[in-house]
Amino acid sequence: MDMNLNRLIVLPVTFAAILAALASVGCGNAESKQPAPQPLPVKTKTIDLQPVPRTDEYVATIKSRRSASIQPQVDGTLTRILVKSGDHVRAGQQLMSIDPIKQQAVVDQQRSTEAQKKAVLDYAQIDLERQKKLWEEGVASKQAYDLAVQAYDNAKADWQASQSGRATQERELSYYNLTAPFAGVIGDIPVHVGDYVSPQTLLTTLDENAELEAYIYVPSERSANIRMGLPVQIVSNSGEPIETTKIYFISEQVDNATQGILVKAPIRSPLERFRTSQLVKARVVWSTAPTPTVPVLAVTRIGGQSFVYLATSEQNGTVAKQRAVNLGDTVGNDYAVLGGLKPGDKVIISGTQFLIDGAPVQPIS
Repeated sequence: MDMNLNRLIVLPVTFAAILAALASVGCGNAESKQPAPQPLPVKTKTIDLQPVPRTDEYVATIKSRRSASIQPQVDGTLTRILVKSGDHVRAGQQLMSIDPIKQQAVVDQQRSTEAQKKAVLDYAQIDLERQKKLWEEGVASKQAYDLAVQAYDNAKADWQASQSGRATQERELSYYNLTAPFAGVIGDIPVHVGDYVSPQTLLTTLDENAELEAYIYVPSERSANIRMGLPVQIVSNSGEPIETTKIYFISEQVDNATQGILVKAPIRSPLERFRTSQLVKARVVWSTAPTPTVPVLAVTRIGGQSFVYLATSEQNGTVAKQRAVNLGDTVGNDYAVLGGLKPGDKVIISGTQFLIDGAPVQPIS
């Protein structure tokens, strides 16, 4: 009885072991029949050296070489404003008027005085001619003639002084009409008709939107690197170059407010691209050196770190190897590579979103 029971227990156990063995053999055959993953076709680029500028970027201010603050030379009430902000004006065009009533009264009085002095001069001239004729005929004395000459000279000098005074007052009268000293664009007008203004009042500004230049304050620790002719790139907010120019002025002093050294570079782009007092980005190019570059599309970022995939040859074929890189500024459609790559490396530039480290790839032209 015990022997039969043992047989019943042994037989199922043995049968289960045989089934497990058969199953394992079957699974192994199934796995061995799975095809190897196909290499992903990718494009590659061989890393080479490109001339890459070494730059620092600063905020620059666009200024005009001709800019004026319009302030009156006399006191008075503002009666007319003939322009508005943004107007283009020509040289000599009237901009504003100040009430000239008091000055006009002074000019009128001066003209009356001048007319009076002229009448005295005319009488002195007639008397001089009469006294001269009488002296020549022996009727009048030489002393009477000399007195007539003196009276005429005094009257003439008096009249000429009156003329000068009238001309001075008329010139001052012209100060009540403010005109543009040169052609340009009107700036902000902070005053209004009816305001009382004085020589200390800023009425507006006038800028000639031509012959512009960029004012750049370079940190004083860079003073040893600043030199005439250094290239400067004016770039947009997105980093796209707008104009390339050169430093043509270097200040001899350090600005107390910014602790920077003022340098200037001329702007020659079309005037509609820049305005006076506009803030722009300026890159000062300190030097240019051969540097590895990599296309922007080849770079992936994981957790703030930049990576590229290299096409690396191994025994079983070519595989993608992930490589961390240290990137610099963009140069066109490429990044300057400061570390992680060397000339001759083959970087994968297509299909990077489908790659993992060690994945088989097939480089294509």
